[in-house]
Amino acid sequence: MEQCDVLVIGGGPAGSSAAWRLRRAGASVIVLDKAVFPRLKLCAGWITPEVVRDLEMDPATYPYRFLTFERMQVHLKGLRLPLRCVQHSIRRTEFDAWLLERSGARVIHHEAKQIEREPNEGAYVIDGAFRAEYLVGAGGTSCPVYRKLFRQAMPREQALQAVALEYEFAYDWRDPDCHLWFFDGGLPGYSWYVPKRDGWINVGIGALKQRLRERGESIDTHWMRFARQLERRLVHGAALEPTGYSYYLRGAVETGRIGNALLTGDAVGLATRDLCEGIGPAVRSGLRAADAILGRTAYSLEDVTGASLGGGRITRWLDRAFTGGVGATSATAAGARSLAASTASR
Repeated sequence: MEQCDVLVIGGGPAGSSAAWRLRRAGASVIVLDKAVFPRLKLCAGWITPEVVRDLEMDPATYPYRFLTFERMQVHLKGLRLPLRCVQHSIRRTEFDAWLLERSGARVIHHEAKQIEREPNEGAYVIDGAFRAEYLVGAGGTSCPVYRKLFRQAMPREQALQAVALEYEFAYDWRDPDCHLWFFDGGLPGYSWYVPKRDGWINVGIGALKQRLRERGESIDTHWMRFARQLERRLVHGAALEPTGYSYYLRGAVETGRIGNALLTGDAVGLATRDLCEGIGPAVRSGLRAADAILGRTAYSLEDVTGASLGGGRITRWLDRAFTGGVGATSATAAGARSLAASTASR
């Protein structure tokens, strides 16, 4: 049986961030993932300056596609609002593989199925083949650690389930700005156009599943409208063939720990409530899980922002527009506090 200090289930940004910090502290770590990296991962690939800082990345030495936006085009109710900003885009197939390799952890291609804990709160055993004192669930929305150990204690708020359709492809784009369309055509969500370096682009659309159902609408119908709009304005002659997936926005969750098992990222449901961003919360929760295992802090998700835009007026407005305020509690307030704390520390 393979043994280590920490088993991490899932090699995406949450799992690789946890493994990276743990390995730097000298812990032995095994990462199990059912995919072989690099693997295709659908995602707009939009990362914030906070992600860059949390990961201690140097964009100048990052070896893959990295594009910085200094302006974003926001479309709302027929208005086009150019906003000054500093944001970045990456390709997840490259970014995730780089993070995982950088972690220094041992990575094993394995789909975790059976999770058991030895008597008297002993070590965790995965499929009778892997054993560790600590377990990090970083397997996304369908994480087996959540299903086995957390589902009953921490049921997800179905009203916060987001659905998305997106497509990433090689395209000789001309418009270098990121575009966001909010509530276009009555969509209870937003759509996006995100250029990536060296002739790649990601386009997509997302909304809350329950709100679509209540309105008798399908995200597929909204996609067809969006595709026609892209053809007219930004993407000409491309056959757009989207793929769908779902995940959860952050609800009233303060911790994701039971015993020595810790949930991170989409496994616990941490995407921000204003822009539905998942990478930042995944990275930060992975780092916080590692710190908790190392005994540096208690595992609290209060420091994992529930708001990409800082928790202010715009965040609150978007939160209400997207979710109707379901499960808001301290999520957006935590966003404001964590952003203020990170700004003060710089």
